[in-house]
Amino acid sequence: MDNDKERSLIAYNHITYLLNIVSYFTAGLLWIAPIVMNYVRRHEADGTWLATHFDWQIKTFWYSIFFFVIGMILLFISFGGLGISAVMDSGHLAAGSLLFAFLGVAVIGVTVVWHLYRIIRGWIALASNRPVP
Repeated sequence: MDNDKERSLIAYNHITYLLNIVSYFTAGLLWIAPIVMNYVRRHEADGTWLATHFDWQIKTFWYSIFFFVIGMILLFISFGGLGISAVMDSGHLAAGSLLFAFLGVAVIGVTVVWHLYRIIRGWIALASNRPVP
């Protein structure tokens, strides 16, 4: 890979990392843009240290989506259980539903922190011209 191509891909990755961070301030609306961008140009970095950054961001996106959905499912289950417990006047069902709500919020919270960690760690590695593991 020539120097101009490498600089171009480095700048491109800086943009995708930035969009990942900015997506937190747009209620996730920009979250899809960096993943599409990574898929579009990832083949250009094959066999280079930059390929690790494309793969890193793609894996971060998909694992984050997976665990976020799990957290949301847990929350939906808890809301349903709370509704049923209110109708049936069941304290035990309400307690179980609150546990599901706590687990859902915890999974989503850990996912957000993990996502931010991966984006920041990858961006620092990119700024140092190093691959990510």
